[in-house]
Amino acid sequence: MEKQRKDGDVEAVPVVIGGMVLDIQATSSIPPHPRTTCPGQIYYVQGGVARNIAECMTKLGAQPFMISALGLDMPGNLLLEHWKSAGLRTEGIRKHKDIKTPTVCHILDVSGEVAAGVASVEAVEMFLTPKWIQQFKHTIRSAPLLMVDANLSPPAIEVSCRLAAESNVPVWFEPVSIAKSERIAPIVKYVSALVLCSFTLIRDTITFASPNEDELIAMANALSSQNLFCPIERNNCSTDTLFQMLKPAIWLLLEKGVKILVLTIGSDGVLLCTKGESISWRICLEKTQQHGFSRQLFENMTSSYPSNLYSDSKVLERSPNFLAVHFPALPASVVRLTGAGDCLVGGMIASLSTGLDVMQSVAIGIAAAKASVEVDSNVPSQFSLPTITGDARIVYSTAKLLQHQSKL
Repeated sequence: MEKQRKDGDVEAVPVVIGGMVLDIQATSSIPPHPRTTCPGQIYYVQGGVARNIAECMTKLGAQPFMISALGLDMPGNLLLEHWKSAGLRTEGIRKHKDIKTPTVCHILDVSGEVAAGVASVEAVEMFLTPKWIQQFKHTIRSAPLLMVDANLSPPAIEVSCRLAAESNVPVWFEPVSIAKSERIAPIVKYVSALVLCSFTLIRDTITFASPNEDELIAMANALSSQNLFCPIERNNCSTDTLFQMLKPAIWLLLEKGVKILVLTIGSDGVLLCTKGESISWRICLEKTQQHGFSRQLFENMTSSYPSNLYSDSKVLERSPNFLAVHFPALPASVVRLTGAGDCLVGGMIASLSTGLDVMQSVAIGIAAAKASVEVDSNVPSQFSLPTITGDARIVYSTAKLLQHQSKL
């Protein structure tokens, strides 16, 4: 099943494991009322956290290998045909008549935010089994990076991370929701030595995690085995104040094994939090893929923007254990917000997979997220290279270092 290169090795491409979902998105034209209908628009949209991330990566020039499950029903056929039409590989997608294709119905308010929803995604846990995932162990072990979404069952997440750990493949954990974000707890036990291009060793399997504020609190509570952390009441506080409130939970995740935390804070942008030496992290060049759009993106970023903005030795001397950088969001003409977080992650993984560093990749991720909120679909039909690089330049140049102290 696994695609071989001419030299006999399995092709090295990023691997994405998780749900492919048909989103039924209902947008009300007026504030909705209970126990009655209201006028609006209904759309069928290709969705699912992992699927959205993989599609975004593809449109930024990466070639991810998708491992998922679909039924032989109307939603499954629609999703599969769209996947094939984009020229994407399907051998990792399990297809069976007993599978009920995951479907989610969202009710969106007039601002594009999710007001309510119902998710029928049990098939991801039932049919995306450890046995199915293990069939693609060689693809996972040769990948520059593995992304798993928390829709997977705990055993499936665990086997995915174990396969990655066996070959020092960095893992990106996408929490998906407050409840499912707690599935990080059993997998931080996997320890591997990931050799970085700077010849630094990272001894964690979960290299990246991308929660929002509420998911961060849930993950910290799960990893502490106690409910030490309470949800944050923002009350229009500044980014600096928000960071100070979230810092204990952030630090716990870093201490437990997450090396690079990409914390989304809504319209305020992203907080990138790391152990100090990880700020310049990049995938080793022999595992990168550059062609077409991704090569142009890499060349534009490396020629225009300095790499490792905060890897200066003086900065690391002041904060050897902890750095936090705030990346602002970009102004946008918002249509809907359902794909923003997934395109942020997809943009980052696509960028990392071409050899860009973490800082450059966050900037591209935010630019991709901006493009996603300005269209009806979860992922734009295409990305403009000049727009993405121009927006990334704005984000990168306005990033702000929040933490210099070594003690919390």
